Amino acid sequence: MKCAAGLLVVGAGPAGLALALQAHEHGADVRIIDRRPEAFRPSRALILHTRTLEVLRPLAVTQQLLALADTAPAADLHLGSRVVRISLADLALPGTAFPHLSLIRQMDVETVLARALADRGIEVERGTELAEVRDGPEGVRAVLRSQSTTVEALFGFAVGCDGPASSVRAQAGIGWPGGPYAVEVVLADAELAGVEPDGDPAAGVAHVVAGQHGLVFLFRLGEQATWRLLATRAARAGQLPFGQPGPPVPAAELQALIDQAGLGAQITSVAWSSRVGVQHRVAERFRQGRLYLAGDAAHAYSPATGQGMNAAIQDAANLGWKLAFAASQPGSRALLDSYDRERRPVARQILALTHLAFWGEASTGCLPSLLRGRLAPLAAPVVPALMGHRRLVAAGIGLMSQLWVSYRGSALSVEGTPRRRSGPRAGDRLPDQTVSCAGRTTRLHELLARPGVHVLLDRDADRPGTLPPGLPVHVHRLTSVPGRGLVAVRPDGYIGFRSQIAEASQLSAWLARIGA
Repeated sequence: MKCAAGLLVVGAGPAGLALALQAHEHGADVRIIDRRPEAFRPSRALILHTRTLEVLRPLAVTQQLLALADTAPAADLHLGSRVVRISLADLALPGTAFPHLSLIRQMDVETVLARALADRGIEVERGTELAEVRDGPEGVRAVLRSQSTTVEALFGFAVGCDGPASSVRAQAGIGWPGGPYAVEVVLADAELAGVEPDGDPAAGVAHVVAGQHGLVFLFRLGEQATWRLLATRAARAGQLPFGQPGPPVPAAELQALIDQAGLGAQITSVAWSSRVGVQHRVAERFRQGRLYLAGDAAHAYSPATGQGMNAAIQDAANLGWKLAFAASQPGSRALLDSYDRERRPVARQILALTHLAFWGEASTGCLPSLLRGRLAPLAAPVVPALMGHRRLVAAGIGLMSQLWVSYRGSALSVEGTPRRRSGPRAGDRLPDQTVSCAGRTTRLHELLARPGVHVLLDRDADRPGTLPPGLPVHVHRLTSVPGRGLVAVRPDGYIGFRSQIAEASQLSAWLARIGA
């Protein structure tokens, strides 16, 4: 048996790529495999949320992502015969460098992450399947099968980022409670023509129709044609693969969905189409020994509010550094248990959010159909006024973006003695703000924009002593913040420890707890 890398990542979607990158940046020896010989295309997800960009920033990929994204999206919301233009640029989101939605194809996100890994010498091993995985006394034994070879290798940990039909989850014996929706999603890339001027998709805005029969989106983000169509409808007979493309949809049915939505567009050609089954599930646990789950292997949501890719990347941001640090401190139970205890409650809350939103957007029941078809058009005149309340809009976007997530109950969230009197608490996300450090004015998240733990000292705080060389801990003195305390920030941007007085032994105890 060959002793291989310390961490095996199974699946090279957004979760697997982000996890491999983050773990590598924090010192892990990583190997990433994917059973598909080529990247899965066409991709499905189209949105990156604010918090996702924040957790990716220390990995030096956000600028490449933003260069490929539409960060000032506009949409025409069709409510009956009324059309309301909505702008989602420069939202009033406080405490972040990314106060906007970013429309970007999953394909582009994966390309940027895979390139970042390749730049660090890590290539995705495509066409390599996980045939078997077992957690034993010596570590994780995995049988890896490719077209030419079958090998058995030993790893410190394995993470299943292999989607709803996860082989890691199945072989770990982790339950997958939940069920299918009675609604299916239709996806297509198409060319459109012959549209009335007041609803012309050629104007470049997205078009959203929340009608009696369901939801219809048109985005200028197609991969094989100019426009991506996403629509919901009552599920047809026959089981569809969840999260995977099913059979193609006839052009006449696609045209009927557009006509039913009242958009007036004519399909001139269809490059690709598919029916996709949708389900709602959260795994019974996210960890079994040294086997972990992340992304769609751990939870499955409806497409409402665009949570799939974002939740997956935020899982990866939470787990990657922990597995890297755990390699240097075997048996750190608090650290290894914290992923399930932090992210699974978040997954269940996201499931409740998406379940409610999808019911309102797409359910074919009498009540939601009545709300969309009859009552929503009556509310159209007040939509511009609501969108004018920038703080109200920002609150909604912040909810979708997981800016509300906190890990206050985690074993890794520690309040020092004496307790700090103000500011975000241990377990909360550290908000961005303007600070002074090393003789210059900068933004706080800019200081944190590199891998590792960051210790923020108040202006008059005692320095915690000399740290061992190579330790991924960065110390910053904030001369604009009065006091003698400190705040220690985890690699995923959450406060792990804080105290009113900077005291070296307390900081050292917390660093030991997280494996640093």
